[in-house]
Amino acid sequence: MPNEYTPMAVVTFYEKPGCINNTKQKALLRDAGHTVVERNLLAEAWSSATLRPFFGELPVSAWFNRSAPAVKSGEVDPDAVDETAALALMQTQPLLIRRPLMEANGRKSAGFDFDAVDTWLGLTPQRRAGDLETCPRQARAEQAGCP
Repeated sequence: MPNEYTPMAVVTFYEKPGCINNTKQKALLRDAGHTVVERNLLAEAWSSATLRPFFGELPVSAWFNRSAPAVKSGEVDPDAVDETAALALMQTQPLLIRRPLMEANGRKSAGFDFDAVDTWLGLTPQRRAGDLETCPRQARAEQAGCP
């Protein structure tokens, strides 16, 4: 299936500054020729109206950053909240938002599924680099048996 993208899109990229995976994701976009406009996801004044469009048809549980401390501790259960509650939580605790949020070519999305982003915007296939959503620090800690 050929990509249906506009070459060299301007991508507004809402990230957690310093996030290793967000850095890799931005590099993939830039390497493919896109312009990345970086925004601090944690500093945005989110409202339900501005945040909801990024999640499209995703189930509410997929809106959450599973590496967020409140999710990992069990304080927030992404599988047990409805849309209204999820949006309210994310406005007060933006670390709960699945990253990155991206906007380009009139479309918004949450998360970085390589194949979906490639179809939408176009990426450089030889640069595909494993799991780009799970925090590598968390994965290393879990492999080492750390809580």
